[in-house]
Amino acid sequence: MRKESRQELLRSVQELSFACLDMNLYLDNHPDDKKAINTYNSLSTQFMQARYAYENKYGPLTNFGYSPSKYPWQWVSNPWPWDKEFND
Repeated sequence: MRKESRQELLRSVQELSFACLDMNLYLDNHPDDKKAINTYNSLSTQFMQARYAYENKYGPLTNFGYSPSKYPWQWVSNPWPWDKEFND
């Protein structure tokens, strides 16, 4: 089994986040679409798993109670995904 790189894990989180948002917007206008709800729930589960995989290895992506932290406090760890050094 191949290990995903930091960039691959983050890309997966970003893609699934976008897909969840897109389905959320669709469901705002089609709240009775059972197939879409099932798709949203599946994507949401995949997103949570991808986010957990990233955060478990590299630290939190969000703050303010959305992500737990290991010791020492990880929110201040560098590089952050938006830093140029992240891809080096």
